[in-house]
Amino acid sequence: DFPKLAGQHEEYLYKQLSQYKSGDRANAIMAGQVAGLSDQDMQDLAAYFASQSIKGGTADETKVELGKAIYRGGNTASGVSACMACHGPNGAGNPDAKFPALAGQHAKYTADQLRAFRAGERANDAGKMMRNVAAKMTDAEIDAVAEYIAGLR
Repeated sequence: DFPKLAGQHEEYLYKQLSQYKSGDRANAIMAGQVAGLSDQDMQDLAAYFASQSIKGGTADETKVELGKAIYRGGNTASGVSACMACHGPNGAGNPDAKFPALAGQHAKYTADQLRAFRAGERANDAGKMMRNVAAKMTDAEIDAVAEYIAGLR
């Protein structure tokens, strides 16, 4: 599955494109897409997608309560940090820190990324932040958080 890019922070998008090109973030499809792009091309693409309007998503209501609890308060028993500490209470992210906006993102994409961080297949997170958080999450928690994020506005 592919992410929603509209309204994502320009700095974050540029970072991801640059890392696909350098190989710091592995994805065969994206590596091919960015191979011929110049630095200016990647900046222009990031600016374009950042300027687009965000379209909300829908959430599986059976998972939202658990997802909301973890997103807003973490799981103290297992040491999972609250997602909102970095991504904000409404999932707007933090552009200065290059933490992405999450609100309305496809649940499957978010869950896939959390599982990739957990497995160490994705390792382009500063200070292993996401790998450390995802390593402590169960599949049910990942799915619930992903569903909650999909419904954020």
